Amino acid sequence: MFSCKSFWLGTFVLLAGTNPFLLRGASASSPVRFELKTIPFHLENDVTPAKNAPETMVGGVAIFDYNGDGRPDIFFTNGANIATLEKDSPKYRNRLFRNDGNGKFTDVTDAAGLAGTGYDIGVAVGDYNNDGHPDLFVAGVHHSTLYRNNGNGTFTDVTVKSGLDAALNRPDPEFDPLWAIAATWVDVNNDGLLDLFVVNYLQWSYSDEPRCRFDRVGDYCHPKFYKGQPNQLFLNNGDGTFRDASKEWGIRAHVGKGMGVAMADYDLDGRPDLFVTNDAAYNSLFHNLGTKFEEVAFESQVALTEDGNFVSGMGVDFRDFNNDGYPDIAFVALIGQSFPLFQNTGKGTFREVTTETGMLAASLQMSGYGAGLYDFDNDGWKDLFVSGGHVQSVSLPGQPIDQYNAVFHNPGVNGKWKSLSEQAGFDASPPARHRGCAFGDLDGDGRVDAVVTAIDRDAEIWMNRSDNSGHWLDIALRGTRSNRDGIGATIKLVTKSGVQYNHMTTSVGYASSSDGPVHFGMGADKRAEQIEIHWPSGVVQVLRHVNGDRILNVTEPEKR
Repeated sequence: MFSCKSFWLGTFVLLAGTNPFLLRGASASSPVRFELKTIPFHLENDVTPAKNAPETMVGGVAIFDYNGDGRPDIFFTNGANIATLEKDSPKYRNRLFRNDGNGKFTDVTDAAGLAGTGYDIGVAVGDYNNDGHPDLFVAGVHHSTLYRNNGNGTFTDVTVKSGLDAALNRPDPEFDPLWAIAATWVDVNNDGLLDLFVVNYLQWSYSDEPRCRFDRVGDYCHPKFYKGQPNQLFLNNGDGTFRDASKEWGIRAHVGKGMGVAMADYDLDGRPDLFVTNDAAYNSLFHNLGTKFEEVAFESQVALTEDGNFVSGMGVDFRDFNNDGYPDIAFVALIGQSFPLFQNTGKGTFREVTTETGMLAASLQMSGYGAGLYDFDNDGWKDLFVSGGHVQSVSLPGQPIDQYNAVFHNPGVNGKWKSLSEQAGFDASPPARHRGCAFGDLDGDGRVDAVVTAIDRDAEIWMNRSDNSGHWLDIALRGTRSNRDGIGATIKLVTKSGVQYNHMTTSVGYASSSDGPVHFGMGADKRAEQIEIHWPSGVVQVLRHVNGDRILNVTEPEKR
């Protein structure tokens, strides 16, 4: 038994008596505003006096159109009996809600076959068999599941049939049973088939006694009291099966304590790269060489934040937030650690801009789990959404465990990011220990909405009601030579006001997934003068004079 402070304590300095919620932006008009809607899903974690680590890590959510009706649906992962890791009560079911339009959602979990069996944490969406129906990978504690979408409203558990079961769900000879937190679908070798990258966390086993205490009260342990685990890479064979290429591609050699993963081609060489946040350890940046990955976090200057300390890296997004054509990195951490921003230099390295952009001051008093870079007011600049909440279970002075969500508004070049919480409407729901968040246009009005989970609370749907929202364009990709989802495709959009960039990925935030068209806000511009799409296959497609305020369906040309 360890007698220790939780690692979230003692790693930072706070002003005595400071209320973190009073440090956010002015209460005048807000450029981004959300309205709270409810949905009958309650996140269960089976909390115990022993404070077993998985209890505080639950809550992944996905937004995706499972039935192809054009309306984004919502899938929630859920916990289980922490001692047995089995869903032995209906309250632990994972849940799938069909979007019926008009703000109505119907629970179709049983019909779809997605209730699950284990202690589930995260979810990743991707059409791995290129049949036009998005499939689900559900990451969990000592057990993960691959569900194939049958195209008729049902899913089939194909974990064993796909060949994933042996590597995912049986004890690893070196690292014990694996605990998967998150995953991403990515075509690492550009063969037109989505591969699966799985992020693993800690070597953990159940205990009925607290491992760590603070002031004689049991609380969740610092990750340093656990051994880490390597991530995994599974290559798609194209016949419904996968093979473990973790060692071959250089992934297994890097042991971490992974919490989040995001994909982007940061050096524009046509191959997708992966950034992994680790919990109180060095971050990982896996540079894709075509047949293997090299880990280059130190060389690229993203292994640590600017003060040189470990932070509790949580959810992450890997997108171009300054519109220079190079994907940047934004992730969240705990109170006193800030939400780091790494700006891509275009030279294979990154420069941390957390302080100079105002993000340090704006985020230092907050804890975050999920993160997503989306243009919520459609002004042409991606903002940062954060699901707020602490890891620990007991609040201390100046360190609340329950927090509001927030949006950090991106002011554009040389401006300061501004934190909006109550001003954006998030005080419509009490502060909570929020976890996963996913994004999509749930009502088809061109504004990006968010779904957020919270421990032992009902889920929150935040409908985007930004009053002065600009014009927009959503680009829905259909790959032919590339993977069907077009994951990894990069898009350049040119309007009269300027140029911006985005790319197709479903891996966003913490343990969550957002599958939908690639979203662009266009401000006052009603038309895109030019759209340039670089497909993973190498095909470059150019479209001209495209009207906005709609979803544009684009199919990859068969020829270059």
